Amino acid sequence: MNKHVAIIGTGVIGSGWTARFLAAGHTVTAWDPSPDFGDRLRTSVQRCIPAMQRIGLAQHIDINRLIIAESLESACVQANFIQESVPEDINIKQDVHRRIEQATGEDTIIASSSSGLLPTEIQQVHTHPERMLIGHPFNPVYLLPLVEIVPGESSVQSTIDTTESFYRSLGMHPLVLKREIEGYLSDRLQEALWREALHLVNDGVATTEQLDDAITYGPGLRWAIMGTCLTFHLAGGDGGMRHMLEQFGPALKLPWTKLEAPELTTELIEKMVEGTASQAGDKSITELEQLRDECLTEIMRALQKFDVGAGRLIR
Repeated sequence: MNKHVAIIGTGVIGSGWTARFLAAGHTVTAWDPSPDFGDRLRTSVQRCIPAMQRIGLAQHIDINRLIIAESLESACVQANFIQESVPEDINIKQDVHRRIEQATGEDTIIASSSSGLLPTEIQQVHTHPERMLIGHPFNPVYLLPLVEIVPGESSVQSTIDTTESFYRSLGMHPLVLKREIEGYLSDRLQEALWREALHLVNDGVATTEQLDDAITYGPGLRWAIMGTCLTFHLAGGDGGMRHMLEQFGPALKLPWTKLEAPELTTELIEKMVEGTASQAGDKSITELEQLRDECLTEIMRALQKFDVGAGRLIR
């Protein structure tokens, strides 16, 4: 059944959501406080379409289903599902959610695209907190299928179930967390790797390009298929995970990694900026995005042949 979805916040994440919802045949009303956001949003959606079509999405997308609202309230008034994607600041989130709730009916589900805030904190400003939860996607939203659903203390099962079913209908893989935790699951894993990368650059051990090569030519290829845990299960041979832990478990006590982030000094920032600028070369952000999307769609199409990972969702 087609829904009327409201998008509040139309940056990188909000525009990606807009393309996803339109591709599934839903009507989308969008609002953003920045001037002339409507033209930028339409341009962003049009740019997403070719990549989506390569993996079977957006075959019959109708850009005319996108409505540009003049206010937050007018965007929400007819919506039966709301995806909020405003900046990651609890005060901004709470203020926006207070306004959203006042403009919607009691049955409208309100999902936040937050990438780390606790939903219970956002729910504090809600009169009906049972209908609010986190729906955390991954960039580019219009291609990557993962969306983490994080219920707050007041979220009810019917809200969780309806949201999970709705996201699944978009061709996504909704992952419902057992309980709320800062950073959720995927970002906590990515953050651990990111902190270690910053230390290695800061200590002069490696460049940003070497660190990216260490992932793209090795574990990154495996992760697209099996993730970390199943990959290590294979590392144990016939003995599986048990043998792997018995053999390599003691190494976890060695001081190989640094869990705390390094001080983000001006020197470290410059190293990261110069390193990634060198990697990008003469390619603009738009050109890099297009390259990323073309590679992602081909990887997903390859996985589709074997009905594994993200390929299972585009059969």
